[in-house]
Amino acid sequence: MEYFVDKDSIVRKIWGKSDTILLIFAGASAEFALNKAVDWLYYTGRLPADPIGRLFSTVSYARQIVFLENKKAFDAIDKITKIHEGVEKSRGGKIPDWAYRDVLFMLIHYSIASFEVLERKLTPAEKEEVYNVFFRMGKRMMLIDLPDNYLSWLLIRDQHMEHDLAKSNFTIDLYNQYKKHLGSYRFFLLKEGQKLVCPAVVKKLIGLNKKSILTSIIPVYKLFKKLKMEWLIKEVILPAKYKKQIKELDIVYS
Repeated sequence: MEYFVDKDSIVRKIWGKSDTILLIFAGASAEFALNKAVDWLYYTGRLPADPIGRLFSTVSYARQIVFLENKKAFDAIDKITKIHEGVEKSRGGKIPDWAYRDVLFMLIHYSIASFEVLERKLTPAEKEEVYNVFFRMGKRMMLIDLPDNYLSWLLIRDQHMEHDLAKSNFTIDLYNQYKKHLGSYRFFLLKEGQKLVCPAVVKKLIGLNKKSILTSIIPVYKLFKKLKMEWLIKEVILPAKYKKQIKELDIVYS
């Protein structure tokens, strides 16, 4: 059986751990809020009503694709495309191509950044592998103007962030919703996590200028992981509503 991502791929290692995925989620939640096409995410009303659930489901769906065999992965990607087409038809417009690319680019960046914060630096070949997986995902979605390789993507990624990100009323509202749904303490931790993985332009626009306090805590967390006690920390900081879903992220498919 042929899988969308090889069983020994670094991408499976990245997306097979709940803590890495939670950091991917944290970073993406900042960049989602800044994207100039965020109004499309507001159109159905589902994002402001349950921002944590909606963003978590997006990240979880991407993870699912990583572990599926080719046909099922293609079916899942095609389903995403059809959902977007339905929203476009309902609104009577078209989601910009650059907005699709931006979401794909987020998944690439935060996959790499989150793993490097929690585990180790990736090799150039591993970064290329991460890019290739999401490049193939984008091609299946029929996205245009995708760079051919990781190094070319780095330049395009910077250009996208400069052109496509801005702090808006949507940004402010979405952050207010994050705080409402997470509570002050967990909202604080979300922003501290964002400081660890977000690019400089994102941190500047959001106002995440200081060094994250989590930087000094991560070595302690890694020790807890070695002792297989990291869930003692997660039990304290994670919202009860999502604990079951987050635990399931540690289940690696064969």
